[in-house]
Amino acid sequence: MTEDEARTEQVPEGIRCSDAERETAATALHAAVGEGRLSLAEVEERTATIYAARFRHELDAVVADLPRSAAPPPASGWRPVLTLAAHQLATDFTTLTGRGAVAGARRRAYVIAATVLVFVAMLLLAVHGIADDGPHHGFGHD
Repeated sequence: MTEDEARTEQVPEGIRCSDAERETAATALHAAVGEGRLSLAEVEERTATIYAARFRHELDAVVADLPRSAAPPPASGWRPVLTLAAHQLATDFTTLTGRGAVAGARRRAYVIAATVLVFVAMLLLAVHGIADDGPHHGFGHD
């Protein structure tokens, strides 16, 4: 008797599958229906087979004709969005406070832009007569 035959006699039907392995196979089916590879009827039938399976080879047979995903499915929900928003805020704060690599030039540009904006606002106020004795437009005065 060879070693393979002895191993087959000890475990005649293979290795038992876990609930986590069943869930992984079911997730593969749901991804396949989302990609248009399977119909809903096929998914229902295969899902019943998955949850009735006792051994790994039974699970493998259910998803054998589906491509195996190399990358995990993209994260969903609010967590990735909030993570990216927090990262962006941290980057912006670092830039504005002058701690980034190009922050010095950006900071100077922001200060210059704010100065020009204030100067233009003051000039407009003077032209419209609010800041001097020129003609008033009736802003609270009769």
